[in-house]
Amino acid sequence: MANTPQAKKRIRRNQRRAEINGARVSRIRTFVKKVEAALAAGDKPAATEALAAVQPELARGVARGVLHRNTASRKFSRLTKRLSALA
Repeated sequence: MANTPQAKKRIRRNQRRAEINGARVSRIRTFVKKVEAALAAGDKPAATEALAAVQPELARGVARGVLHRNTASRKFSRLTKRLSALA
């Protein structure tokens, strides 16, 4: 267990950051699920609109450090590829 005041503060801070980062990742997942649902339904206009909303969310996740740059790029690329195959 932490003994020093600084170590105790780090534990408190890390718990708070974990909550915030978890919420950010959850938000990104929700946006991605909206695109996947539209793709599964075969609704191209809705999927296009949802994909346009996903891109800045993924970029924000990268900027905030909750997603790796390549992970975000891969997710967006795969969703775009699935959307173009829908035509």
